[in-house]
Amino acid sequence: MDPQRQKDIKEKLYSIIFKTDTIAGRKFDIILLNVILLSIILAAIESVVDFNIRYALPFRICEWIITVLFTIEYAARIYCSPNRKRYIFSFYGIIDLLSILPFFISIVYSSTHYLIVIRALRLLRIFRILKLTHFLKEGNYLVDSLRRSVKKIMIFTYFIVILVTILGALMYLVEGGVNPLFSNIPKSIYWAVVTITTVGYGDITPITFWGQTISVIVMLLGYSILAVPTGIISSELIKPMRKKNTVCPNCGESKHDIDASYCKNCGTSLISKDNNLS
Repeated sequence: MDPQRQKDIKEKLYSIIFKTDTIAGRKFDIILLNVILLSIILAAIESVVDFNIRYALPFRICEWIITVLFTIEYAARIYCSPNRKRYIFSFYGIIDLLSILPFFISIVYSSTHYLIVIRALRLLRIFRILKLTHFLKEGNYLVDSLRRSVKKIMIFTYFIVILVTILGALMYLVEGGVNPLFSNIPKSIYWAVVTITTVGYGDITPITFWGQTISVIVMLLGYSILAVPTGIISSELIKPMRKKNTVCPNCGESKHDIDASYCKNCGTSLISKDNNLS
């Protein structure tokens, strides 16, 4: 094929597949979303035993057709992408790959067939199609807050692991001799985790007075413990907004970057005693 003609085909294909500001690109994305929805609905219906027995062959044929279409689409995206490596390892590139892998894996391991519902993640393209990417940018605040909270939550989780281990061992000492449900420390730790998280399955329950007393304390403790991670994340979520609205004490400039430590107008430090106290 003529190199210029091949280049023109790639550019036209790129315009259709990757862009949403063209009529053809918008139509392609809308058709793609409808096919994704159809695939998810078929997977859900197929999981119903009666439908699966009655319409097994049509379901299989439809799944083959949809998977082949997705595979061709994924190959076309790689073919026409200006930076193939960047697309392959991008968020959408990984999602596009994961949307077709479960089907081929299910040929060998049938139990993985229903993992095709991962295709639901491809519906995130609706943000791009409807020009709602600014909502994704707002979501970055939450992602950044979670990232900054990781170390604090890890320390908190480490403390909780120690606490439930001690509580499990204590309940084993109190209940182990008279209650067969607390037959060992691992089971007792399991009870402590279920109780402190306020899940309360009820499969393991204390029968002695002291065991029930400890249970009450653990349940009350659970409510206060659950609030800690929420408080950590909320605190980190508020910090950028406070910093963003910081007013320079020297020139009064208020439009600063989220991670700014100095005024972009006059260079004055934005970290003051008043800001730290607030």
